[in-house]
Amino acid sequence: MSWTAADLPSFAGRTSIVTGANSGLGLVTARELARAGARVILACRNVDKGEAAAAGMTGDVQVRRLDLQDLASVRDFADTVAVVDVLINNAGIMAVPYALTRDGFESQIGTNHLGHFALTTLLLPKISDRVVTVSSLMHWTGAISLKDLNWKARPYSAWLAYGQSKLANLLFTSELQRRLTAAGSPIKAHAAHPGYSATNLQGHTGNPAGTRFWTMANTLTGTSAEYGANPTLYAASTDLPPDSFIGPKFGARGPVSTVGRSPLARNARTAQGLWRLSEQLTGIEFPL
Repeated sequence: MSWTAADLPSFAGRTSIVTGANSGLGLVTARELARAGARVILACRNVDKGEAAAAGMTGDVQVRRLDLQDLASVRDFADTVAVVDVLINNAGIMAVPYALTRDGFESQIGTNHLGHFALTTLLLPKISDRVVTVSSLMHWTGAISLKDLNWKARPYSAWLAYGQSKLANLLFTSELQRRLTAAGSPIKAHAAHPGYSATNLQGHTGNPAGTRFWTMANTLTGTSAEYGANPTLYAASTDLPPDSFIGPKFGARGPVSTVGRSPLARNARTAQGLWRLSEQLTGIEFPL
């Protein structure tokens, strides 16, 4: 029998943070954790949308502003957190036109990786249980350029930039776990992917033709956000080996399972190099 959110254990007395919790997978993830008794912090760039999402949830939920494209906002958010049991790095953008974050990072690597890198690193001394970072099947298309992470020298490709950012999520998770283990920390780092869920993520490519394509693809082949959130919730609640990667067993669909990752996602040297570069770019170092 496939695991679903209905199988969540009690989260009573525990605090969870979900980034990008105002819509899509993040909304479902936050809603189900709150239903299971967690105190849930919805970390959203748009507080009004966050409040609207929270209004449809039961339990102890609150909304705080977090803009992953602005390291000052990430620091401000982290300062408001006293303790957290489970951090879920869910927020992301996909295949958008070239743009820069407030700190000068290419927007996809800046949002999907560097923003979450900064958030996680700042919160680590306050985390008691685990960090779950949402990656994607598209990590298989990704390659990390440590010399040009922000696409300043290469011709920009929206999809390759997305693939790089999702590969970065997995490399980040592996190196985070390596460092936690070396420090003797009980915190675990896991990654998850939803398969192919029909959410509003696909509707923000900035390309009208692309948006029409993804709208049709969502209708024909996409799974629900409820289905897509199951791997994240499983990774957030189940006793798993360190650095587990959770997703649908058959790629886009299937029961929740431990799944494989690309050869590039298993490169420890690249993971360490990406970590060092991320520390340099964000000015935030591993605190344990």
